[in-house]
Amino acid sequence: AHTSAHQHHLMARGLDNFLVVGDVYRRDEIDATHYPCFHQMEAVRLYTPDELYQTRAGEDLAVFQAVPDPERSKEKQERHTVDAVKALEIRLKSTLEDLSDTLFGTECEKRWVDAYFPFTHPSYELEVKYEGKWLEVLGCGIMEQKLLESAGVTDKVGWAFGIGLERIAMVLYGVPDIRLFWSRDSGFLSQFEGAKPEDDVKYRAISAHPQVLFDVSFWLPDGVGFDDMRADVCDVIRGTGGELIEQVKLTDEFVNAKKGRKSQTYRVVYRSNEKALAKEEVNVVHKAIERELVEKFGVSMR
Repeated sequence: AHTSAHQHHLMARGLDNFLVVGDVYRRDEIDATHYPCFHQMEAVRLYTPDELYQTRAGEDLAVFQAVPDPERSKEKQERHTVDAVKALEIRLKSTLEDLSDTLFGTECEKRWVDAYFPFTHPSYELEVKYEGKWLEVLGCGIMEQKLLESAGVTDKVGWAFGIGLERIAMVLYGVPDIRLFWSRDSGFLSQFEGAKPEDDVKYRAISAHPQVLFDVSFWLPDGVGFDDMRADVCDVIRGTGGELIEQVKLTDEFVNAKKGRKSQTYRVVYRSNEKALAKEEVNVVHKAIERELVEKFGVSMR
């Protein structure tokens, strides 16, 4: 159900720091910030005592108690020393606060909240202020020592965290509802098409009414190249269709070898913010676009 299941395998292979990315499926109630399927990235970092404390020669600080406590407390597991837990907590939280600052900027409000997770103790959640509310973006904590021991790691302690990638994307791109990531609506998908991670992309609200799709295909006039038409065709479509045009996309170009003629096809997506459009009324607009293309550029409709 969670990428945490892979931690044991990777630690048993001798890795002491790694990332795991995968799909997660669980029984979540569906709302604007919860969905039963999402993508998660987990990280693990293990430390020897010298690495954790950065000790100098001659210093000897323990991470395990000589005699384990009979029961764990809210602050720590049975075997860990107080110093080990505090050092791990500082390293974990400083790492994740730096990550948050890098992703969302230093001005983004954030806070730590105590939490429970089955593979860590103590555990925490990092929340950021989003749309006026606190949104959990990751869970983390001190790794269960029994998990390390079962993987053959007996001389180290560590921390782990897990990030829901859709939650990160919601904050980064201003997406108000996690369910949009599972939409096939091209009005949503086209906004991020071809975007790079470093691009400053912000979600633009789409209409709740359905899309209506029409194609327009035509032969270009003799002597006119593909590059000569693309921008002009899009301008005519948007100028004639006005606010009903949501998207225009070139979907096909080819040359008829026998006739020596060039052809283009454009997908036109119509949508209204006020009402559901009937195909009959969209067809009227679409025919007007075809007439404008014929009159302005001399194309021949296919």
